[in-house]
Amino acid sequence: MSGAHLDAAAVAEACAWTPLMDAIAEGLGADGASPDRHVHELPPVDGQAGALLLMPSWRTGSAIGVKVVTYLPSNAGTPVPSVNAGYLLFDATTGVVLASIEGDSLTTRRTAAISALAARSLARADTARVLVCGTGQLAPQLARAHAAERELSWLGVWGRRPEAAAPIVDALRAEGLPAEVVTDLDAAVASADLISCGTGATEPFLRGALLRPGTHVDLVGSFAEGMRESDDEVARAGRWFVDTRAGALLAGDLAAPIGAGLLADTDVVADLGALVAGTDPGRRSDAEITVFKSAGFAGADLSAALLVAAHHGVAPPGFS
Repeated sequence: MSGAHLDAAAVAEACAWTPLMDAIAEGLGADGASPDRHVHELPPVDGQAGALLLMPSWRTGSAIGVKVVTYLPSNAGTPVPSVNAGYLLFDATTGVVLASIEGDSLTTRRTAAISALAARSLARADTARVLVCGTGQLAPQLARAHAAERELSWLGVWGRRPEAAAPIVDALRAEGLPAEVVTDLDAAVASADLISCGTGATEPFLRGALLRPGTHVDLVGSFAEGMRESDDEVARAGRWFVDTRAGALLAGDLAAPIGAGLLADTDVVADLGALVAGTDPGRRSDAEITVFKSAGFAGADLSAALLVAAHHGVAPPGFS
């Protein structure tokens, strides 16, 4: 295999938040395809089944990319992340490998950028109090992406173990953000303008009864049918949007309430493409509760990978 190897530092250098959001938005209208992801169950480790995900995407006459992801929940509470990934970028006209890209940072950055891009249409304009739920790789990136879009007066970080939230808060405070560890989740939910959840939860922890009018809820972490971050009251209270219908409708936060008859497929108002194109306006009033369910999509990975490749001079011919 030939091609450059671009590590996490190279990804961070290329992916400033606004350019990354803009690249993902532009990629939604590009000529190409992103077949359904392949998800394969892995043999259990310490009694917990993992998953192998393959996520291909291409742009006609330009580039082909594929991300390979492992999800091993048995890594939770250890120094090893539960999600690990690698990305390969090819020239679409020759099939030559252009680059291998460190996939964990690519994934967390594009995921956070998707959330912040959606929040442009779905969060209130005066959003200033943001709560991030989760303490994994994704949590600080969600905080940074949302903070890049608005001036924050408060940034809470909650995890089941407060000691895991503390180093994230320390890092965010060192960057000038008004971060603090949250120990009372219910109180934080009741006072937040925007709640961004990036966990591997299998049981809901976000209670819809606590949401105040005008809250925007961003559900990112639980991507499979057996995973769920929000309860039935969130399902009832919110006006729902998704990154892509194909992926998000399979995730537990939507699949469970739809399966129970609390929601229908038609209750999903619009996807990210419609929000970006302006064919759906998103939020309709300051009192509305909006919910964005993101399961990740391969086209966003390719947009991010092309941004990284272009920055480092290894993009396919004709792409800049």
